[in-house]
Amino acid sequence: MATGLSLSTQTERIYSCPPFVYDEVYGADGMPRPHWAKFLTALRNVPAAEFARRNEQADRMLRENGVSYHTVTTRGDAARPWRLDLLPMLLTATEWAVVEDALEQRARLLNLIIADIYGPQTLIDDGTLPPEVLYANPEFLRPFCDIGRMEEVPMFLYAAELARSAEGRWWVMADRSEAPAGPGFALENRIVSSRTMSNPFKQIQAERLAPFFARLQDSIRRRTPRSSDNPRIVLLSSGPAHQYYFEDVYLARYLGYTMVEGGDLAVRNDTVYLKTLSGLAQVDIVLSRGAESGLDPLELGGYAAHGVPGMLNAVRSGNVTISNTPGCGIVGAPVFMAFLPRLCQRLLGSALKLPSISTWWCGEPASLEYVLEQLDKLVVKPAFQKSGGEEIIVSDLTDERRATLLTHLQSSPYNWVAQEKIARSAVPVWSADGITCGH
Repeated sequence: MATGLSLSTQTERIYSCPPFVYDEVYGADGMPRPHWAKFLTALRNVPAAEFARRNEQADRMLRENGVSYHTVTTRGDAARPWRLDLLPMLLTATEWAVVEDALEQRARLLNLIIADIYGPQTLIDDGTLPPEVLYANPEFLRPFCDIGRMEEVPMFLYAAELARSAEGRWWVMADRSEAPAGPGFALENRIVSSRTMSNPFKQIQAERLAPFFARLQDSIRRRTPRSSDNPRIVLLSSGPAHQYYFEDVYLARYLGYTMVEGGDLAVRNDTVYLKTLSGLAQVDIVLSRGAESGLDPLELGGYAAHGVPGMLNAVRSGNVTISNTPGCGIVGAPVFMAFLPRLCQRLLGSALKLPSISTWWCGEPASLEYVLEQLDKLVVKPAFQKSGGEEIIVSDLTDERRATLLTHLQSSPYNWVAQEKIARSAVPVWSADGITCGH
């Protein structure tokens, strides 16, 4: 552990990490990787006390800007403050271009899968996907069938959770296909970091984020269902209790969209309207940030703060566009990771460029046999629950809980997937005690 940022020599390490993980900063020879060298040089000019002061300044800026989020267990005003580590994760433009190309392929593949699932279902008919993956999946909602316009890709916004193996290879840990969060937090992080660490950021010539948002605005505008130079676009939020409500507010302001909840909209004659003081104003595009299962209580049941009765029929009628198209969330379930290599060959005629973390669907006898043999080395998850929910690290279980898990796997194997345990790559993390290894 280092006690400060002022380093005496060019080769002195600022932290140490376990030998079984990939070190993002230092190579096998112990020398800084070339793209980290400039940043480390800039850090040498920042004394530990000064860096601590800048971290306090960053925390204060985040508090003043109201940056917060809700965990699964917090509701209402019980929001947690957003924390930012000023030590960044650096990637070269060359490496990111490779990752970007692989993610673009993965997004195209997932879009084809979504279009087939809620369209002709040829993947089920020809046996590429087992029927249980679809019909036993509670995320498969029949009202979403044939709801989108064929000329548009259903999954307009996509995110992936990435990790790096001990050998330095990238993996996808989770696909975020429903209402992916992150761009607003990333932008706020960049603004705060660049203000509090301006000189190091100049040294590394970080890629600007504003062009992404400009392209996003232009792409959303082009999805209007009617001819209009100035379509009315709203950002549909689940309200203050939503986990990423701050980002809803932030994105709406930054992109220039009206932020609404379900009660702010009304459907008349299969057309969506915004309620205003001067009357109803037709809405062309809805950027949905809530769970798609709550979009329309008339067809999907239940209640959600972003639900609008009649919304789905307005989409079917071609009078409004929802991004992402309802139905995209289904491919965020880990069960699909077990089939992506064969689906990529089937739909794109090529190998998957960016592999998922190794995943076995227990509904296949051979996979179940392997999982039961290697159980203590694996992580078990519900097959149809989006990543981020229940996760069972088998090696941590008591004998009683392990026996219960075995009963579940053997009685309803199609409900479960297993994934390998991995150790994520190591990056430097600042704390009051100095710089430590985070992974």
